[in-house]
Amino acid sequence: MKLIDSHHHLWKYSPEQYGWISNEMAVLRKDFLAAQLRQIAQQSGVDGFVSVQARQTLAETDELLALAKEEPLIQAVVGWLPLADPSIDQILQRYADQPKLKGVRHVVQDEADDRFIMGDDFNRGVALLKEQNLIYDVLIFAKQLPASIEFVDRHSDLPMVLDHIAKPTIQADKWDSEWEKHFREIARRENISCKFSGVTTEIRDEHWTIETIRPYWDVALETFTPKRLLFGSDWPVCLLQTQHSDWLNLVRELASKLSDDEQAAFFGGNATRVYGLDN
Repeated sequence: MKLIDSHHHLWKYSPEQYGWISNEMAVLRKDFLAAQLRQIAQQSGVDGFVSVQARQTLAETDELLALAKEEPLIQAVVGWLPLADPSIDQILQRYADQPKLKGVRHVVQDEADDRFIMGDDFNRGVALLKEQNLIYDVLIFAKQLPASIEFVDRHSDLPMVLDHIAKPTIQADKWDSEWEKHFREIARRENISCKFSGVTTEIRDEHWTIETIRPYWDVALETFTPKRLLFGSDWPVCLLQTQHSDWLNLVRELASKLSDDEQAAFFGGNATRVYGLDN
């Protein structure tokens, strides 16, 4: 079974460039580059990775693409491009000869306006992605799901991936019912897939087990089905709560009741198809 980690990050750490990494995230305040990625691949048996932007600069996108040229494990890059820029047409043309640039992401979760994703300038840029065979990764908090449903409908012919199951607030004694309602609705759109990734960092309980996560897995699996659900680790951000290998083992346990074909799709086949890793 081919194992593709559909969501991880790389960075050469500096407090100026990665201001979102707070003092409480000390484990992340160091470099995570190709050497560390190879260690993770060896420990967890990962065959390939999708590298995703962690800061909103063209410089980082260029750095990830340069790393991908040198490191075969990096099979795709989801970079950042200034989608709302009036010259986004020309910027996209500059990246047209980058075969490993497979997608674009904006950190919508950090925007103060919960309806930012419906902005006209931003959507003009998003509409150009399909012409370049690029997909869009949707990074939001659960409260931004209503606007994101409108966004997905506006671009119904553009393949998209919802990151981190839309970041519900996870507590053992309180179910995020608002997340579930809107999550079920967005999953009805056939042009969007979903990454089961970044889940542990949304847990609010000091102590948690696989049973804390299982209800969210059940909803994600039911709504997106094994045909549109992708495994991802969100390494190294996951280190705030769990090791890469521990997360993989936990998800393998959650997915253990799936058929062999369904597991093959979830753990690698879907990412290969969605991001065009064979192209």
